[in-house]
Amino acid sequence: MATKKRKVAEAKVEKNKVYSLKEASTLVKEINCTKFDSSVDLHIRLGVDPKKADQAIRGSVTLPHGTGKTKRVLVLCTPDKEAAAKEAGADFVGLDEFITKIESGWTDVDVIVATPAVMPKIGKLGKILGPRNLMPNPKTGTVTNDVAAAVNDVKGGKITFKVDKAGIIHASIGRVSFGVEKIEQNSMELINAIIKLKPATAKGTYLKGLSMASTMSPGIAIDTKSVQN
Repeated sequence: MATKKRKVAEAKVEKNKVYSLKEASTLVKEINCTKFDSSVDLHIRLGVDPKKADQAIRGSVTLPHGTGKTKRVLVLCTPDKEAAAKEAGADFVGLDEFITKIESGWTDVDVIVATPAVMPKIGKLGKILGPRNLMPNPKTGTVTNDVAAAVNDVKGGKITFKVDKAGIIHASIGRVSFGVEKIEQNSMELINAIIKLKPATAKGTYLKGLSMASTMSPGIAIDTKSVQN
């Protein structure tokens, strides 16, 4: 059953209408149904085949206005890197004890950064971390010797993204408390980063569909032409 608030919200979103990014960034604030500061998410459908290695789009981008959420960062490294990671603001730092915790089912973090030297030890955690999008990866800057820079990036609004099996990228780009311009600019930063990653082998339309939604609120379809220069 849709709640009264949800019905009011749904009535404000015109069926079969595609909005400009600016219109969607305004409307998403008006139709928020929750009492808390909801996340604003983008859902981007791409014309790619994720089963092909060169079309399995993944990357990272630093949002100009951050995500509005403080991310918990775990750094897995050798003892000589621990001080730098802690100084940069990592929430958890270590190696073997955290590998054991993760094997027991603990994944209470948003991002995991690792140094290349410890990656052989972390490989076995792929089944746990992979589905949660937590596996460190050089493509997203989370496998690096400069752990301090990686932690600073994450705390400063850097997000990672990857296409799912259905060819869709889901990413949080802010909160409903953000101003319209901040929502629009963060969205554009993510979209541009994804457009730059278009594989040469992808045929046909690359940006197939785009929608914006806040937590528990209806989705707003966005005109893909309005975000392509």
